[in-house]
Amino acid sequence: MQDPQKKKIIFSWCMYDWANSAFATTIMAAVLPIFFRRVAAFTLPPGESQLATSIWGYTASVSMLVVALLSLILGPVADYSSTKKRFLALFAGVGALCTSFLALTGKGDWLWVAVLFILGEIGFGGSEVFYDSFLPHLGKPGELDRISVRAYAYGYLGGGILLAINIAMIYFIPGTVLEVGGKPVPVLAMQLSFLSVGLWWVIFSIPILRNVPEPIQEGDRLSGIHPFAIARERLTSTFYHIRQYKQLFLFIVAFWFYNDGIGTIIKMATAYGDEIGIGMFDLIGALLLIQAVGIPFSLLFGKLAGKIGAKRSILIGLGVYVLISIGGYFMTKAVHFWILAFVDGLVMGGTQGLSRSLYASLVPKDKSAEFFSFYNISGKFAGIAGPAVFALVGQLTGTSRLGILSLVFFFVVGGGLLMMVKEKEKEIDKEG
Repeated sequence: MQDPQKKKIIFSWCMYDWANSAFATTIMAAVLPIFFRRVAAFTLPPGESQLATSIWGYTASVSMLVVALLSLILGPVADYSSTKKRFLALFAGVGALCTSFLALTGKGDWLWVAVLFILGEIGFGGSEVFYDSFLPHLGKPGELDRISVRAYAYGYLGGGILLAINIAMIYFIPGTVLEVGGKPVPVLAMQLSFLSVGLWWVIFSIPILRNVPEPIQEGDRLSGIHPFAIARERLTSTFYHIRQYKQLFLFIVAFWFYNDGIGTIIKMATAYGDEIGIGMFDLIGALLLIQAVGIPFSLLFGKLAGKIGAKRSILIGLGVYVLISIGGYFMTKAVHFWILAFVDGLVMGGTQGLSRSLYASLVPKDKSAEFFSFYNISGKFAGIAGPAVFALVGQLTGTSRLGILSLVFFFVVGGGLLMMVKEKEKEIDKEG
């Protein structure tokens, strides 16, 4: 029977996924992309519908670049000085505040929306560096798969509940309505949904900050050295150290590719669907379906990993993503978007959750924050390429259909590299 204190710590850690997933659902995936295209970009030249989608893609790429660079610096700092919780609180606070400020934007404010989204994304991604770095300290390697996918299930539930509330707000709350292409846009309700995300994020971040202990690292016993000086020194050696763990390094490269595809689908699907004429409630409702489907299937992926291994389970998910990308190219109706959303929900949480736990099982605990910063950096730099390619292809061709099809490349290459990773090698096989 699990120790009650340990259960409380794991629950509190998982609740941060519940907290920040509100940003991932309402801001990153569901409401803000539509608000950006229909309201903030309202003043863009008529007939340039695809341009708004491309600008949104470039915005996502810029935000990932900044987050990646910050993660590169702050991961080693947190690892050395045992300030994971302090930095998590700082980034979460910045993200929640900037998300709340989105409620003050309106028609034609596409540049302000882009800036606030970038700052919110910095808060979201920066806090995840420190959040993920707790995982290796929460249990034994054999327990990490289930802990990680449990957190993703919490995220689906929390993000889904608030998204459902926001859908109800958009449907029922009266307020300023813009007519864009003959489609009504409930501006006030969408603005209130942005404010709700900021509040949700703050409130449900409290458990991890109160109940999860700060792991004590060796660096805490050292004194007289400025942590940023240590960061600079360690960053130069981390590239060398991480390559000594052959399977860990190979996994990072694989993750770089396939997570790029997953992240691009999350951020661009709604904007793409809006561009080809799918209605707002179909777009947002289908994303709510992803949350509902993702809850049980994230947990089932954890059980599947216990039977066939995390790597094989991830490969199944990547195969499904290839089919989703191909299906997205041929999508023309709302029902197609619903079907693809359902299939996406089957694999999204499990694939990402098992990626995190597989990586955690390969990471030496005394370098958890430093190496997890590289895990996040892999995803963040990947997040630069995917949306940028999507946006550029759409801008050059005048349609985003080839953009969605281009994601097949990321899944195939990432899956091929992942097949070469040996799960059981771990750090005892460190070379050099």
